[in-house]
Amino acid sequence: MYINVAYVDDENPNIEDLTTPIRINNCGYYRVHTTPVIETPHPEGRNDYQLLYIAAGKGYFYFKGSEKATVVEKGNMVLFRPKEPQVYYYYAKDKTEVYWVHFTGWKVEQYLDSYELPKKENVFFTGVSPDYPWIYNQIIRELQVQRVNYEDVIKLFMHHIFLTISRYIQEGKQAKNETISDIERAVHYFNENYNKPISIEQYAQEHLMSVNWFIHSFKEVMNVPPMQYIVSLRIAAAKGYLENSDKNINEISNIVGYENALYFSRLFKKHTGMTPSEYKNKSKPSSKKKTSTNNVIR
Repeated sequence: MYINVAYVDDENPNIEDLTTPIRINNCGYYRVHTTPVIETPHPEGRNDYQLLYIAAGKGYFYFKGSEKATVVEKGNMVLFRPKEPQVYYYYAKDKTEVYWVHFTGWKVEQYLDSYELPKKENVFFTGVSPDYPWIYNQIIRELQVQRVNYEDVIKLFMHHIFLTISRYIQEGKQAKNETISDIERAVHYFNENYNKPISIEQYAQEHLMSVNWFIHSFKEVMNVPPMQYIVSLRIAAAKGYLENSDKNINEISNIVGYENALYFSRLFKKHTGMTPSEYKNKSKPSSKKKTSTNNVIR
């Protein structure tokens, strides 16, 4: 195991200081490759905040109210607020590398809000980036050397961490919104053209999208792959024609986009459990036999 740690005050590393907007208490790095397990047991929490970055491997965290470990993979941050229970483990088999920083101050919550860091979640994904280790290492170095104005410098680096996280979160939201717009456009196109020949590959290429990305993103937003969505539109339309028209199966098959009526019938049965003919017969209003009876006075 390799450890690189630095403190502002070795004798009091767990201090709460509300006389300053933000103060970094300590910062460090663990590389867990040989020691079988590293345990951090603080069931009562600490007086300060802690922000961890899993750079490699994973950690096992037991958050408040849970007896089951949350497995935190690389690329995630873990934020603990003061007095939050901190119980977590790192195992050598996972080749875990983790950076952490403890900080305090009366303005910390305002900073977290202004940078839009999650309020309720302990864990949030920030991506695997060399930026985070570099910033943490700068803080460690400044704390170890303690050159002139080092406290102001490490505060700037702390804001650098917050800003880098905020940028990643905001860019992620923007990318998600753009993805949803792309999928909504595809959904509209499929609804308007479901009965025409549609190539998923051609659609993606014409809209300058990777085919794999488009299929994955469509499924993520709509919960089904694009071709399955198109088939569901065709089956729904076929049901409508079977229920409300006198068209035969061949005609309906062609109308909803299938030239081969036999293939259409098999597909229809796969999705509904009935052949088109069975569905049509079942959908017909049942004709009740009318009987006239004379009132008999006895």
